[in-house]
Amino acid sequence: MELWYTEKQTEAFGITAKVKSTLVAERTAFQDLAVLETEEFGRMLVLDGMVMTTVRDEFVYHEMVAHPVLFTHPDPKLVLVVGGGDGGVIREVLKHPRVEKAVLVEIDGKVIEYSKRFLPEIAGRLDDPRVEVLVNDGYMHIHEHKNTYDVIMVDSTEPVGPAVNLFTRGFYQGIYESLKEDGIFVAQTDNPWFKADLIRTVHKDVKEVFPIVRVYGANIPTYPSGLWTFTMGSKKHDPLAVDESALPELDTRYYTPRLHKAAFALPRFVEELLKER
Repeated sequence: MELWYTEKQTEAFGITAKVKSTLVAERTAFQDLAVLETEEFGRMLVLDGMVMTTVRDEFVYHEMVAHPVLFTHPDPKLVLVVGGGDGGVIREVLKHPRVEKAVLVEIDGKVIEYSKRFLPEIAGRLDDPRVEVLVNDGYMHIHEHKNTYDVIMVDSTEPVGPAVNLFTRGFYQGIYESLKEDGIFVAQTDNPWFKADLIRTVHKDVKEVFPIVRVYGANIPTYPSGLWTFTMGSKKHDPLAVDESALPELDTRYYTPRLHKAAFALPRFVEELLKER
């Protein structure tokens, strides 16, 4: 008998993957968590019925959260990752020697526990001495740490369950206040095919807080529609002003110095949805 996992991405569309086995399925204090062994994408982390990451394509998302913003900031010493309990963003952050400390604030400790157990390729750097892991509410952490961080990365789920507050103007204002005077933040902002209104709203809210706002994209096969966006808000530094020729080559599989500015070249229909009405 064949077993398949299906994520309904809208009421009329979804993706499906053939499952070899279920490694864990548990209701945590915050959400439904599962780790599946799939035929096509290997081990897959699923939260509340949504694919969070797979061992086959995880590098795209994690690299594109971390590297564009860290190469935009000239001296990112103290970095905060909100969410991201699978550890993938932390792994990429640690590739930057200027980073002296990376703080991970994940609300659900079970995500960290099972990622270490079943996704060691992704979570393997969470015990690095440069990393501090806090099982706590990222929304509250932001508001309790003013003028603290050089870079903040929001690696959240979609705006459901414990991540709802991470897509609000108040959260972006809190991020602004938690950043130092030349700080930058980046957040994943879903896909333009099914969540155009979300991207438009986030872009508008961030523009009301930050003087420099840029949206960029990447291709992630197991995320809804495959086309994913990220929104960067900066107090001083523009990612489009970065000298690509001065960027070092990292041990990456998706991000390159040549891709840095190219990622900000959006399809026209995405440009259109960002225009103020």
